[in-house]
Amino acid sequence: MAVDRKIYEAELPHRAVSVYLYLKDRANKEGVCFPAIGTIARELHLSVSTVKRAIHDLEQSGFIRKEQRWRENGGRSSLLFRIIK
Repeated sequence: MAVDRKIYEAELPHRAVSVYLYLKDRANKEGVCFPAIGTIARELHLSVSTVKRAIHDLEQSGFIRKEQRWRENGGRSSLLFRIIK
């Protein structure tokens, strides 16, 4: 519960708080999840651009880290999100 309190005290825009809670809810016990940005946008009823801005806000404030995932054949896959705080 203390982690959730930090997100509210960080004075982030509400879009960032919503996306953080979404990612945290879907993360495994290691704090990793990889939903598509379009899926996040659809399920939170936000635009894709708004989700991208929220992810940027969260990265800048140190709440998440975004990593690109790669397929065995070298193609890009969906992003991996790691919950930090």
